[in-house]
Amino acid sequence: MRFLATFLLLLSALPASAEMRGHGGPVRAIAISNDGKTAVTGGFDTNVIVWDLSTETAKQVLRIHEGPVSRVGFVGGDILSESDNRSVLWTPGKAAAKTVTQPKPLLDGTIASANDGEIVSLADARLYWIRSGKSLKLPTNANTLAMASEEIIAGGADGNVYVLSADGSIRLTIEVQEMPITSLAVSVDGKLIAAAGLRGSVKIIARDTGKEVSTLIGPGLPVWSLAFHPDGKTILTGGADRMVRKWDVETGQPRVPANAPRPDFPASAMNERGAQLFRACDACHTVTPDGGNRAGPTLHGVFGRKIGTAKDYVYSSDFGDHDIVWNGETISRLFRDGPTKVTPGTKMPEQTFSNTEELKTLVEWLEKVTK
Repeated sequence: MRFLATFLLLLSALPASAEMRGHGGPVRAIAISNDGKTAVTGGFDTNVIVWDLSTETAKQVLRIHEGPVSRVGFVGGDILSESDNRSVLWTPGKAAAKTVTQPKPLLDGTIASANDGEIVSLADARLYWIRSGKSLKLPTNANTLAMASEEIIAGGADGNVYVLSADGSIRLTIEVQEMPITSLAVSVDGKLIAAAGLRGSVKIIARDTGKEVSTLIGPGLPVWSLAFHPDGKTILTGGADRMVRKWDVETGQPRVPANAPRPDFPASAMNERGAQLFRACDACHTVTPDGGNRAGPTLHGVFGRKIGTAKDYVYSSDFGDHDIVWNGETISRLFRDGPTKVTPGTKMPEQTFSNTEELKTLVEWLEKVTK
């Protein structure tokens, strides 16, 4: 999560929305569990993050991929994540991967699976049915695919969404925007399509008619991933701003204000500048006495604490024996030089501050609220 002071100031001026911050790069993939309680995301930062959707906090950060994570999903009680060089099956709550395999790419393009086990791959402007060997040329280059029952939905570089019948014929062409479609999702009941583009807006569309249901207006940056909640009323978006956002499908509005008071956050310090800067960290860390550990250890009492000694927190098996005691100087160095350099082996996403005044403000705020 490498961010600059100017970027943070821009984010603070945006309309409030339910934001989950934790990735150090664009959020490339999102999936939601069947019970709707958990989400998993994959990013260009190579990390996989498991989220508690009720609290919008990170439960676990998984790091084994060497390249951007392009796909995530739930397989029974496990989590599957894929990058160009490996496919990994995880057991939630455990740091070690269950299995790691080398994926066998079918084609250089987005791949979707049909209900009958058929796999459809996208490469440039052509669709390929892997089992049957059939192919079809689309009216334009396409960037992403989704499946709904026996229909195939393709997001075009021309800003259109194409709904294709099982035989490959185009049943519906939906004009969404002038910019290329970057991501697609279909609701669990198959009735709705979500289509996002480079300018950050997301159109919710009725699949049968192509009529618009609502529009989600984000921060104006590309949306790279989408996932409908099983209830059909909520959708998650992942974008170039490294955040996961939660939206109301029907109204197109954010589900929960991002600055709503939280029981694990000191209310008296909510509106201070340090609190705004800490929003990039609080998905993984708490600061109050009863906040407990999340994907990262609690920061309550961190000043004066030796690294790697937070009570009941399970550190990465690669985490070395670092001779660091956390204080204003060492925490400043962590955010100035980055976790990878200061604490090799850490699960903490890479993040630095280039603005010394902003860094000073954050450290002083942390020292005050974590006592």
